[in-house]
Amino acid sequence: MFNEKESYNIYVCGVGGQGIIKTSVIIGEAAMNEGYEVVQSEIHGMSQRGGVVSTELKIGDYKSSIIEESKSDIILGFEPIEAVRGLNKANENTKIVFNTHPIIPSTLSQSNQNYPDISRIIAILRNNYKHVFPVDGEKLAKDAGSLLSLNMVLLGSAIANDTFPISKKAIINAMKNNLNARFHDMNLKAIENGYEAVKNNSK
Repeated sequence: MFNEKESYNIYVCGVGGQGIIKTSVIIGEAAMNEGYEVVQSEIHGMSQRGGVVSTELKIGDYKSSIIEESKSDIILGFEPIEAVRGLNKANENTKIVFNTHPIIPSTLSQSNQNYPDISRIIAILRNNYKHVFPVDGEKLAKDAGSLLSLNMVLLGSAIANDTFPISKKAIINAMKNNLNARFHDMNLKAIENGYEAVKNNSK
């Protein structure tokens, strides 16, 4: 369980246009509403569509806003390759939750490199880490009503992990406070879709 005298470290990564920043804001607000101290790092990379984006959050006791190598409790990858890039933050107990649908980062498309096979990425991750949760985020977002709800699918997947320190209720309340009321039902369904996907795969 999460000890408030320690820190719970969340590394969120993907590409611009996926709602990474808003997701981090929702996590931070939900944590504060539950009485935790929280700090969020500056965004690394370019936040325009296609550019690489990552944010780092620490909940609880912390001395820096930057997550040290091998100190992340959870990696939330909105894009498979970006999740792999973030593995320097992982250790054997890190929960690795990631969207399996590729969105080719501009850095890769400009280099004329081929995108790795997703099934191979999953296999390698599972051979090297104990807690790997691939999520078909695009499918679950479409089921919720729109691809724009992908970030809420991934957020729901994150909170399904038993070590995640913030309650689903607090996350939902923060979502409602930060997103347009017209889309609350869709985003709530997206959160539930992601949550159930990981819960079912954990059994």
